[in-house]
Amino acid sequence: MGSDAVRRLADDPVDHRFKGLPPDAQAAGLTVGELAAQRRDLHTGGFTTPLLTLDADALAHNLTALGTYAARHGLAFAPHGKTCMAPQLFERQLEHGAWGITAAVPHQARVYRAFGIPRIFLANELVDPAALRWVAAELAADPGFRFVCYVDSVRGVALMDRALRGQGAVLDVVVELGGGEGGRTGARTDEDCRAVADAVAATATLRLVGVAGYEAEVPGADSERVHAWLRRLTGLAVEFDKAGRFGPDVEEIVVSAGGSAWFDAVADVFGELPELSRPTLRLLRSGAYVSHDHGWYGRLTPFNRVPEEGGLRPAFRLWTQVVSPPTPTQAFVNAGKRDVAYDLGLPEAELVRDALDGTERPATGIRVVKLSDQHAWLETDSAEDVQVGDWVALGMSHPCTIFEKWPLIPVVEADGTVGDYVRTFF
Repeated sequence: MGSDAVRRLADDPVDHRFKGLPPDAQAAGLTVGELAAQRRDLHTGGFTTPLLTLDADALAHNLTALGTYAARHGLAFAPHGKTCMAPQLFERQLEHGAWGITAAVPHQARVYRAFGIPRIFLANELVDPAALRWVAAELAADPGFRFVCYVDSVRGVALMDRALRGQGAVLDVVVELGGGEGGRTGARTDEDCRAVADAVAATATLRLVGVAGYEAEVPGADSERVHAWLRRLTGLAVEFDKAGRFGPDVEEIVVSAGGSAWFDAVADVFGELPELSRPTLRLLRSGAYVSHDHGWYGRLTPFNRVPEEGGLRPAFRLWTQVVSPPTPTQAFVNAGKRDVAYDLGLPEAELVRDALDGTERPATGIRVVKLSDQHAWLETDSAEDVQVGDWVALGMSHPCTIFEKWPLIPVVEADGTVGDYVRTFF
């Protein structure tokens, strides 16, 4: 990876783009790297609320946990970068054994390439002519660059072929098997998949290298249904291989699935995949693990089903401040929809830090009941639960919509020291 490009993020100036950073005179004119070198304390170092933070120990734990899990089960790993859009975290994922990084849309792939990501898996059919020409140019300019994307329709293949003619590159594609009726993208039936594969074979611009899909979109997803769908997917790989649908120049066959809710099922079924005519890249694409969360993925993670295999820790904490306690059982903090992820449930109060003496206590008796643009509405059991000026830490669900609201995120060590900052590119 282009580590120099990642290092240059430290040269960003500390300014008003970045919420919550110290506005004091000592921070004026500093770069992000220079501010990190000061190793300020989160609570006494001049930071303002609202402020999203990442726990350094939890990040390190999560990166190790899924890297170890994938290696143990013989899985390659391309974590979905849309979760964090943070090149610094991409670099750490690659250091923990990731094969590459998954993208959803062309802009994400362009960010990845700007920071030197050598392998990109685009989990969508790419039919935008400008984006296809950009990919072709990247492939032509860098023989070491690997790019793979979905195809799921005959018309889509025709559009891709038209855009790529004369561009001097052949694009690797995998047929996407849809989750089923009512699911999201992907060819619905095995026959549809065969038709798409035939359409690819009829072009000189595309090369079929495998099959893929997303098991969480299986209607009524449960262990039985997800395992059955994954066996359909691997069955297609076996069938296509036997039928000679993968050309003689294909060095490895790609079979890919795996979000953050069913990677144990992916490990089960991919482990059953018989030997094919050439090596198989069993590619897992989970992304939310890097930060985990306090709710949605905390309940869904496969580690709940297989705790002996490991576990994840929530790394996010959104620090807010009580700005108004209008009644004995109501208080308002200064973070709302502009700062908080809420698409998978309201945040939960985790911790209270006293404004006078700095002591911390569990946020017992405090509930978030509503969000406005810049306020969270708290309901309390008593007037003593929070006081004006107290800092209240919120836990949230859904890493994808947490990261996207914060362009620069302090990374906090166990003793409260801010030792680094993570830059996002949404």
